[in-house]
Amino acid sequence: LEQASNSLYDYKPWGNFEILSRGKNFQVKKIQVYPNCKLSLQSHQYRSEHWVIVEGKAKVTLGKQTIYLLQNESIFINAGIKHRLENVTKNILTIIEVQTGSYLGEDDIVRFEDDYKR
Repeated sequence: LEQASNSLYDYKPWGNFEILSRGKNFQVKKIQVYPNCKLSLQSHQYRSEHWVIVEGKAKVTLGKQTIYLLQNESIFINAGIKHRLENVTKNILTIIEVQTGSYLGEDDIVRFEDDYKR
């Protein structure tokens, strides 16, 4: 029933994500970012995120730092920290995102910059 009212696959202007698993205090997503696209610069109040790069090269903004990650590398983003995922290559970027926290809703996003005017 959850699938019918709350699709496990979602298309975004920058790519797509698929929810692979979810439980009381966690959610696991496969995220694909199209070439030369980026997500909004954002933070979350209630959740932390752990990103593992499975395909491609990621440009990650974490606070005031810029970090480049390759396949099989990962990064942890604490709740409240400004962050952004970006694909600056010509190939699709695929990551696995593990969210943990007391609330995992899509509305727990504060956007600071967004190319798509959301």
